[in-house]
Amino acid sequence: MGFYLLLTADKKTLFWSGFFIGAFWFYWIGFSFRYYDASFVIPLMILFVNLSYGIIFWIIGIFKNPLTRVILIVSLSFVHPLSFNWFVPELSLIDSYFGITKWQFGFFLLAIALFITLKSWYKAIAVLLFLGSINYNTQASLPLSKQKIYLSQTSVEQDIKWEDTYRDESIQNNLNIIYKAIQEQHEIVVLSESAFALFLNVELQLMEKLKLLSKEITIVVGALYADERDAYNSTYYFIDAKVTIANKVMLVPFGEEIPLPKFLAKIINDIFYNGAEDYKTAEHPTDVEIDGELFRNAICYEATREELFEGDPKFMIATSNNAWFTPSIEPTLQKMLLRYFSKKHNTVIYHCANKGGTTIIH
Repeated sequence: MGFYLLLTADKKTLFWSGFFIGAFWFYWIGFSFRYYDASFVIPLMILFVNLSYGIIFWIIGIFKNPLTRVILIVSLSFVHPLSFNWFVPELSLIDSYFGITKWQFGFFLLAIALFITLKSWYKAIAVLLFLGSINYNTQASLPLSKQKIYLSQTSVEQDIKWEDTYRDESIQNNLNIIYKAIQEQHEIVVLSESAFALFLNVELQLMEKLKLLSKEITIVVGALYADERDAYNSTYYFIDAKVTIANKVMLVPFGEEIPLPKFLAKIINDIFYNGAEDYKTAEHPTDVEIDGELFRNAICYEATREELFEGDPKFMIATSNNAWFTPSIEPTLQKMLLRYFSKKHNTVIYHCANKGGTTIIH
């Protein structure tokens, strides 16, 4: 019924539809500004997002032909305003009998459009398209890794995570998680994005401690990485006393990079981020071999980007820090997107998140 209304409503109604879709899906986007003493930006960001989607849907409303609207709505999931790709209309079908591939979603909308436009018994064509859009793949869950993997579940508030006074406690808590995983005889332990809220590669004593522990268990943990010039958001893989560092490929818009021309990005960084530079990125996703199995590394937002699923990896280890946006529906929406990409690419996703979202998706 919702999609039927989108294909038949006037442009004024569609504007308000887009406005409130933006509100209910993405009201949380600006929540991270709480931690930069800029809470006044939150309502402005909400209004900006709402108006953006309102205008997009208003433009769709200009075209009254339902078949034209089908093309435009399907195209929406290819449009990433300011590099943000979390509006995927077909995501609403994730728990239905209908498929979530682009062609299945297209068939689904086209069936509704033909039901609206065709007369008499010709409407039966719409039924055929509905049948074509159903997901007939009844395959059971994807097979898991042969290794026993421990996904940590933490609930560290963002306002204390980076405080110097919390540093020692944070390090000890992370070590306790590793000790517990070893005691329970797991083979891999995964800690969340930025579980170590520091530049781990320059903490030589801690690095040696983790290398020593990795002789008993493979350790996957998020932390920052610094070279002589740049800073990276990274995942560290400690395997049998050796370390592999997987740097993030896709940065969070307005969180880790400002997706605007350099002069505007510098102004925003100076105002809100104390002049900090954007993080740097790796050129390609990193695959790490653990006991004969390849795992694609993904950090938070990039686990919901098509680029990270190139080659349909069998396994993915994804880490997140959802404390920036909680309490909100962000972890729920993130999990739905992970399920979407897991289904689309037949990838088992081991997702470890701080403040909600830790799960195995298969």
